[in-house]
Amino acid sequence: MSSASRREFVQRAAAAAAPAVRPSWGQQSPNNRINLAVIGFRGRGRDHYRNFARIRGVRVAYLCDIDERLFPAAVAEIEKIGGYRPQTFFDIRKLLETKDLDAVSVATPDHWHALATIWACQAGKDVYVEKPVCHNLREGRKMVEAARKYGRMVQAGLNRRSELRNLAGVRFVQGAAFGPAYRARAVVYRGRLSVGTVQESSIPNGVHWDLFLGPAPYRPFTLNRFHYGWHYFWDTSTTEVGNNGVHALDLVRWAMDKHAHPVKVQCYGGLFADHSDQETPNMQVASFEYADGTIFEADVTTLPSPSFGGVQMGEFFYTPQGYITSAQNWTTVVGDFVAGTTPDPPSGISLRASNLSFPKISYKPGPPIPDAAGQEVSHFQNFIDCVRSRKREDLHCEILEGHMSTALCHLANIAFRTGRKLTFDPATETFPGDAEANQYLTRKYRAPYVVPDQV
Repeated sequence: MSSASRREFVQRAAAAAAPAVRPSWGQQSPNNRINLAVIGFRGRGRDHYRNFARIRGVRVAYLCDIDERLFPAAVAEIEKIGGYRPQTFFDIRKLLETKDLDAVSVATPDHWHALATIWACQAGKDVYVEKPVCHNLREGRKMVEAARKYGRMVQAGLNRRSELRNLAGVRFVQGAAFGPAYRARAVVYRGRLSVGTVQESSIPNGVHWDLFLGPAPYRPFTLNRFHYGWHYFWDTSTTEVGNNGVHALDLVRWAMDKHAHPVKVQCYGGLFADHSDQETPNMQVASFEYADGTIFEADVTTLPSPSFGGVQMGEFFYTPQGYITSAQNWTTVVGDFVAGTTPDPPSGISLRASNLSFPKISYKPGPPIPDAAGQEVSHFQNFIDCVRSRKREDLHCEILEGHMSTALCHLANIAFRTGRKLTFDPATETFPGDAEANQYLTRKYRAPYVVPDQV
């Protein structure tokens, strides 16, 4: 089959797999009840249906998961919370044909986030999609295009943006009380045990393995590639940088007020584990350089590690006069230059008096960061409020913001996989003249689970 014929085949298959576009869906009166579906609920998705079921005027009317064994417990829990029994689906395509469905909440593995979001937008549904918003950088851009084309509210699940203390800290950094921040560092030390090795096995009854793999290449079933284990394979995950690092990188980008991609990126690390099926690294250190010279850094690991600056997960912002950190509920430290003092010379070294003019710096607590005014609104509630108001600008983390922050994770992973420093063009979202790096901007999709060029 020629490449052109194959493209046509894949496009036809994708069109057949995608739900029919029905723009009128999700356009009910703001005063009506919102019928919502949670897609994927073994892990984080449980928090989704528990929170949405408690929001006034919201009905978790549908649950969707490729593992039908999960349905009884989830249905029973929602019935206990809301007094009704949701309908269940194992195939998202069938779910999206439901006419009274207004919005979906996507908590699937990473490799399904983009396709689920795009299909839902095409079907006229608003979307709450978990972090990281996509499996590769191109998918994030397509999600933004779909949200714009179909006029959908799409909230990225970077929920630290809905915490008032973070808002106060971000405002303090942006206020430049110590001078403009020239550097920021994101630290994520989340220790986890090795997944070890697991033999291939038969697919459990009730598990729709082909649907689970979806856009990813077909692989034989193993428990290590399934529930949570999917985090450790390139086909389905974005490494720990995308899993938890994206929360820290998003807060850094938000506080540093960056609305363009960096122009240079490098990343080193590795997989330090014995006798494990894991493919992705469990330690990565990345740096990002912006056109104005600003530097971001990310230090991410799942290996046992001491704290950095007293924290296992947090952000640090460096300025000429002091630094600000999200650690210990946001604190500030100012550097006080002590005039007329000199550092102690190294043992056995005699320095000329003319060279002893460097002042010491003492560090002391800086000014307190004031609380942000107002009442805290949860990320889930904010999404529902915007579904009703249709005001995209009021979303705490609209899909474009989610794409920009998730892109940092993809850039770090691409630099890691190529093993060298890369130059990136923010305007085209490509690596100019670098075929090796550009191949990681997208993936080979398995028909019919294809993210199309035209959404």
